Amino acid sequence: RVQVVESGGGLVQAGGSLRLSCTASGLSFDEFTMGWFRQAPGKEREGISCITWDGGRTSYADSVKGRFTISRDNAENTTFLQMNSLKPEDTAMYYCAAEFSSESHCYVSESEYTYWGQGTQVTVSS
Repeated sequence: RVQVVESGGGLVQAGGSLRLSCTASGLSFDEFTMGWFRQAPGKEREGISCITWDGGRTSYADSVKGRFTISRDNAENTTFLQMNSLKPEDTAMYYCAAEFSSESHCYVSESEYTYWGQGTQVTVSS
């Protein structure tokens, strides 16, 4: 049975940093593409970043490019999202997702992912 669990959210001041973690179980982690998404109040879910099974390729939404960095540690079945220079508009519930894939590229699209975590809240104060 597959489980995806996010952690690391919290309250941070504008300009600060947070590091989110996503640990998956019940799957072969090094055979899965991992992605990060977020949903702010009153808005649709937004794809923000993804990373291929071997960490060789990454992709970012324009809204976070240059500020966020995705990485993974396959030995620990964990994907990370380092968030720097946070802005109030980054406030959202952040979700981790996984999809079985051997592709050399990944896509920041909700339809590409099968397994989802329950989210971790990130709040950025002004």
